[in-house]
Amino acid sequence: MNNMGVFMVRLPVIFLLGIFCASLSSLSAFGQSCGTTPLDVQILGSGGPRMNPTRASTSYLVWIEGRARILIDMAGGAQHRFGESQAKLEDLWMVGISHLHPDHVSDLPAFLWLSHEVRKEPLKVFGPTGNDAAPDFAIFLKRLFDEKSGAFPVLGSALGGSYGGSGVRPDMGRVVAGGVRLDVGVIDAVKSDPSVVLQREGTTVTARKIPHGNMPTLAYRVQTGNVSIVFSSDQNGTDPGFVEFAKGANLLIMHLAIAPGANVPLHATPAVVGRVAQEAAVKQLIVSQFGLFELDAAIADLRTAYNGPLIVGADMQCTPVL
Repeated sequence: MNNMGVFMVRLPVIFLLGIFCASLSSLSAFGQSCGTTPLDVQILGSGGPRMNPTRASTSYLVWIEGRARILIDMAGGAQHRFGESQAKLEDLWMVGISHLHPDHVSDLPAFLWLSHEVRKEPLKVFGPTGNDAAPDFAIFLKRLFDEKSGAFPVLGSALGGSYGGSGVRPDMGRVVAGGVRLDVGVIDAVKSDPSVVLQREGTTVTARKIPHGNMPTLAYRVQTGNVSIVFSSDQNGTDPGFVEFAKGANLLIMHLAIAPGANVPLHATPAVVGRVAQEAAVKQLIVSQFGLFELDAAIADLRTAYNGPLIVGADMQCTPVL
């Protein structure tokens, strides 16, 4: 066979290999199937504030009995990941925002835009009280969505706006909403005692303050029957009260935002993350929100203080909680 004949035979093989590789890539992007056990946690975003080619910024989804019920944070890229997860916005019971750094909340407007088209029931959203570092969560939402003065006035309906009483959205000139109505709750980020955020169908969500520099920040605990998940969010690990809050959890998610030995008042070093998990006697630890540093060294540093089961998080990863 001449060279041209060999080339023509190879072309279909190369084409088929390309389709196969593309299919593998697509499967990888969609990650693991979630919602197949009574309680699952899916990582929508495992990256931090800096741009990362393989990780969206922070966001987590709790699946209960096969439905996406609780969304924790909604940062850059997480709206896309929510779509990839095949979760339904109309199934959500609540959205919990830990704090108002952009790498935890920046995709919220995009997530809510045109959400009224798929959801009719108001959506409960919760966030922390404010101080001189960040506004109260309700004020934050007003600055985003107020129909007169907000950054996104087309989403005024999210806060009950009616576009001057006419209901006519200015960008379209028609009577139409911009997003689903929000039921806003502001959680005390100063007091030490946990606050009950949600009680529904045998599931209880509580929240308490955690130390993240001067930024008002909340950790969330989801309790379903005798199974619990704790979302640490960003913290520096200096509050013993958080250890009590996370005590005995079936799953604790903490963040590896800084490298071993770094001195940043906002975040815990890997060794401190390990110590907190060990003292809380959790059944399993997931680490997420990775900074751009040598991950193997960070895991080794964490392991100096923690000897329990450990999962290194990745976007779209799904973990059954047992």
